[in-house]
Amino acid sequence: MLMSILIAVAATLRLWPLVGAQPLCRVRKVRTGKVFNGGQQVHGGVLYFPSTTTCLIKHPCEKTTALYLGRQVFFTRDNFEYSLLPLTIPTSIMVGRPEVTSAHFAGSHLLLVVNQRVYMYNYKAGLWNTSEGIQHPVSHVSGDNCCFVGNTFCLEISNSVFAYLHGEQISQANIYFSNNGGFSFQKFTYERQAELVGSLGGIFFLHALSQVGLLVINNRKGMFAYSDHPLNRSLGLAFDYNETLEVLIPPGQRGLLILWSQNNLFLSLNADENGLAVLTREDHLYYGSLGVLSGSSSIIKFPDQQVWSQGAALMFLNPGKLQILTPLPDAASPVYDFQKCVVNIQATLMDPDLHVEKCKIELMYGNFEGKMYTMDMNSQLEVTAVLIPRPDASLIPQVMVSNPYSLGLKTSIYESDNTYEGNVLYKLYIRLKQQHHWGWFDPNFTSSIKRPTMSTLTVDIANKEISCVDLKPLTALISIGCDREKKLIVQNKISACSAGVLDPRVLQDNYTYVIKKGSYDLGPGRESAKGDLLVSYPFKDFGCPGLVYYETPWKPVIELWHGNEFAELVEAEFVLREVHGLRTFSYALTAKDAGCRSQPQNWSSVLQSALGSGRAPWSRESYVSCHSPSSQTPLRWPDVQYQILGGRTDNRVIFKQWNGIYVFHLSVLDPYYSYCRLETTFSIYVYGAYPLSLFAPGVTIVLLVASMLLAMWLAHILPKLLCAHGGLKIKEAYRELRRRCHGLCHCCRGRQH
Repeated sequence: MLMSILIAVAATLRLWPLVGAQPLCRVRKVRTGKVFNGGQQVHGGVLYFPSTTTCLIKHPCEKTTALYLGRQVFFTRDNFEYSLLPLTIPTSIMVGRPEVTSAHFAGSHLLLVVNQRVYMYNYKAGLWNTSEGIQHPVSHVSGDNCCFVGNTFCLEISNSVFAYLHGEQISQANIYFSNNGGFSFQKFTYERQAELVGSLGGIFFLHALSQVGLLVINNRKGMFAYSDHPLNRSLGLAFDYNETLEVLIPPGQRGLLILWSQNNLFLSLNADENGLAVLTREDHLYYGSLGVLSGSSSIIKFPDQQVWSQGAALMFLNPGKLQILTPLPDAASPVYDFQKCVVNIQATLMDPDLHVEKCKIELMYGNFEGKMYTMDMNSQLEVTAVLIPRPDASLIPQVMVSNPYSLGLKTSIYESDNTYEGNVLYKLYIRLKQQHHWGWFDPNFTSSIKRPTMSTLTVDIANKEISCVDLKPLTALISIGCDREKKLIVQNKISACSAGVLDPRVLQDNYTYVIKKGSYDLGPGRESAKGDLLVSYPFKDFGCPGLVYYETPWKPVIELWHGNEFAELVEAEFVLREVHGLRTFSYALTAKDAGCRSQPQNWSSVLQSALGSGRAPWSRESYVSCHSPSSQTPLRWPDVQYQILGGRTDNRVIFKQWNGIYVFHLSVLDPYYSYCRLETTFSIYVYGAYPLSLFAPGVTIVLLVASMLLAMWLAHILPKLLCAHGGLKIKEAYRELRRRCHGLCHCCRGRQH
């Protein structure tokens, strides 16, 4: 919700009297690093900012890096502690006078819109490049920065950038998006963009709400359109838009939005109290504490001092110090000096003539302050804060989340102890869970649980005095998404090596095995196998395979680990795919046996639909449960195999009469189990299957019966032959054969000696 604050009137604020006659600040001139006698020259096209109001943009993560936008443009990595040449762009990539209309820090790069094109300045290497992919004129870039190093989710925030042309008709606006920090862009289409009426005031990542916000300007009114449920059902609250407003998203993902011009200031106070400074042309400096509760905002006018100029810019060095920066030209050099006037806000507010109430909070501390947490599906987070008020002072803690559509909380506060000075120490306990798991889920209010989101947790004190400059709100960033420390491990309690079926030394020695061409499949859209497949077994990756008896219906036992700690056994739905295409197994259940109410997915259909799409074939994003009825995929073939394991069914794998190694890739499908794409690859060895017969079953039976009949006939006729005359001849022949064999053996033994 946007709150309008018109500084000239200040009717909704408590306006304090002027501070006494002490000077506002002491002016200091920065004049260092200059080389005289013409040693420094300007090379390239000198950038300039056409606006009548100067801007100073600090890098959110590199505290001494900043960009000054005025009649000249200056870039610093030392907080303007050295004299500087104006920033220039190489003439090799720029034609004409380089006019800057927008700038944004994206990680370690500076993005600038110059003459309606986006350029990237790698200030660490001193290199310029033109961003690729933008085919239409643009005037602005917008994005955000997240400063938690090494976090993938945070990196995605910093790498996301929009480019657009301000004032273009929204229905036909050409909006571009980059997910790599501005190196390249691609066309972005906002959902329902063609239906919106008005001109484009900007498009922004509102990460604290997990939304993309599009500013619509129509009939001198501004409204935000949002990208996702539940805010996308209607436009936001309207506010006056009588002139072009600059849009600022303060760093930290705290849910703050500032729209301002020379005459108006609009703020969206989503969460905590905020300090704000305004310098006017009349040399009036205002400092305000802006709260979310009615009547909780205060503003004070500091003593007048001649600090305003056309090039003056404000910059907070920290919550208690404000710097007024002004570039100073040097007639003898192209290098500019800088005038600095630092206002100590805390010291100024301590002036007894002002009669500002003392801050009623002595200490506010939280173990979560400045941290980033990840909450995966079905998890919760508990944090605490310590509050110590001044003696005999009461306080009302405020605990807020910037995205209540996704994250809910419960709080409790207790009187825990007393300090040595006798002050009461309070402990504030905060428990956070997804709104879906608190028991008051409302589909008209709550965002989709399948979609990863984020929120900012803020703890502050209601109606905090303006003098509480150093007690800033406690904040933490919470990513409701994939916990990347989660991993899957398939149990292997009895391996083929420990059972003596396979020799680990043989497996480690570049072991290979052969899969017959009739036993494997190359997949949909490919030709049938034309020969046997020689496979190398990667012992380093899989170790000894697990041992499985072929006649036992089998299902892997899956463990979920968080880092190096076991979390639980996985009961969610998952699928298996043999890496080399082996198809010598089937499934115990059919679609009917599994209780499907619609036609279940299978590997053939999933792989076919994934061809050429570039996405994972079967994952939590593409999974569709068959246990809910569907008019698009009714249950037409109930006798097909049900290829999903786990979940509500006891489906298992049935192996055919084939001994050998299987290498399976396992993917968890249940979209409500985790935001992560949980996958793993493992191996098993199936044993105990007798070799297949060389003959058809019918032929085998005939031969077996014939052999039995022959044996019975011989058993009947041989005794009769032995008793007859012919039998005597047989006996004599047998004796002669024995005698000759005995003689041959005796001869051989003699030669050996």
